[in-house]
Amino acid sequence: MITSNRFDQAIQKLYNAFHNDTLNPECCKQCAVGNILDHKDSWKHLSNGHGSLELNYLGMVHQNLGRRFNGYTPLELLQIEATFLKACGFKLPLHYRNKKPTNPTDKNTLFKGLSAVVGLLCKLDNINNVMDCAVLFNYEKKPKEVLF
Repeated sequence: MITSNRFDQAIQKLYNAFHNDTLNPECCKQCAVGNILDHKDSWKHLSNGHGSLELNYLGMVHQNLGRRFNGYTPLELLQIEATFLKACGFKLPLHYRNKKPTNPTDKNTLFKGLSAVVGLLCKLDNINNVMDCAVLFNYEKKPKEVLF
């Protein structure tokens, strides 16, 4: 399967973050987008709330200028983060009063979030979802034989 450079780099960074315990949904530098953007939190200024899908003025300026951050547009970054947080069990946007998982850094919780993010990254690059295991179970149905 041929993938884009941005996809390969994002997957590698998320894989390393997951296995090195540097993935934390509540930290702007260690969340999905924080890891994709090399542990920088400048992306949080693209919207007014962590987990929001709405670009603020600064985000709209960058989006309209066609800026990309490690290959992703501001809107794509917000989609990635919202997908990650939602799959981890957070109610969006992130707020101390909103619902959140009991243990946000639990490996099972993070894996659910990463699986959803990988699916979105595949969709953004128009490739088949590499996390979809349904292909492994596909089989060709044969017509039933009639015995007389």
